Amino acid sequence: MKYALVTGGSRGIGRAVCIKLAAMHYSVLINYKRNGDAAQETLDIIRRQGGTAELLPFDVANETEVEQVISQWQERNPEDYISVLVNNAGIRKDNLMFWLSSEDWKGVMETNLNGTFYITRALLKYMMNRKFGRVINMVSVSGINGMAGQTNYSASKAGIIGLTKSLALETAKKNVTVNAVAPGFIQTDMTGDLNEAELKKLIPSGRFGKAEEVADLVAFLASERAGYITGQVITISGGL
Repeated sequence: MKYALVTGGSRGIGRAVCIKLAAMHYSVLINYKRNGDAAQETLDIIRRQGGTAELLPFDVANETEVEQVISQWQERNPEDYISVLVNNAGIRKDNLMFWLSSEDWKGVMETNLNGTFYITRALLKYMMNRKFGRVINMVSVSGINGMAGQTNYSASKAGIIGLTKSLALETAKKNVTVNAVAPGFIQTDMTGDLNEAELKKLIPSGRFGKAEEVADLVAFLASERAGYITGQVITISGGL
């Protein structure tokens, strides 16, 4: 059995990725923190389509919890390992830095950047021992170009880009690839508060992207065909 873990897999891009990986015959571990109902919906969709999945709730920002959950899963599945990790869990708490609270800065960093570190570290040893793995980090064009009102979010995503490039150098000889996907404006709950009519004027393709389009890119990077691609940040933004 091939296993893939998608953090923040209950909605939006995470849900689309879960569904796509299940269609590729992965047994998908759907991670979520609070929204159990949405995670169950993702699970039900996968099962209706003939796929295999299970729920794996934990807070990526809690180092102890991450280590415990992964250790317990591995104990239950001693002959298997999680070969694909999609670090999708992330939050936004936007504000101009002048008004940005320390709590909102720390909260975004803990979930987005530290969470990526905690879960990747927990799974990496199994991938390295088996000499195969795929780590795909969900970043953002905001982490590449910056965006006013998102100093915390942009900094967290830029940090993940640095992590991606450095880790790829450490793991390449073990056939473990590490790449980042940088979406632009994608139609999800996370962008629901944005003015789509105005923002799409800035996008050469003239529209917001779809979560399924991002999932298709993630699926390719997770495949064996992408074995010579590592340390890359691939933008999917309609030309933004």
